[in-house]
Amino acid sequence: MLAKLFGNGWEWGLLIARIVLGVVFIAHGYQKLFTIGVDGVFGFLASLGIPLPNFFAWVLSLTEFFGGIVVLLGIFTRYAALGLAIVMVTSTLTAKATVGLIAPPMSTIPGYELDLSLLALSLTLLLAGPGTLSLEKGLFQREI
Repeated sequence: MLAKLFGNGWEWGLLIARIVLGVVFIAHGYQKLFTIGVDGVFGFLASLGIPLPNFFAWVLSLTEFFGGIVVLLGIFTRYAALGLAIVMVTSTLTAKATVGLIAPPMSTIPGYELDLSLLALSLTLLLAGPGTLSLEKGLFQREI
């Protein structure tokens, strides 16, 4: 019965992945741009020893915010998913590698379990594209 309603489920699964990934990254990017501020992100990146922390604070904040919007809408999804995947790999290897998958109690930096999940969703959309339930398919009649 569910197979008749949802078909093979791939298109619905890709839509769910896009919605979740988009909302999470919009929220994180919004926080970096408008709550913490790019100066706060700069300070954090500088404390990690990231080269050109001011430049990468802007790249990180804008990639998360606008990449999330693009993924949510399902347009140029593969390009945005690649950028978001790079952000998650970088975050895991720089800020959270020493913390571990699950942070110990009272740790000020969380573990990389969320980063790993977001990386998996990003890679899924990078490989599969946005699916037919997307603006990309509607506007261009193709998946890019």
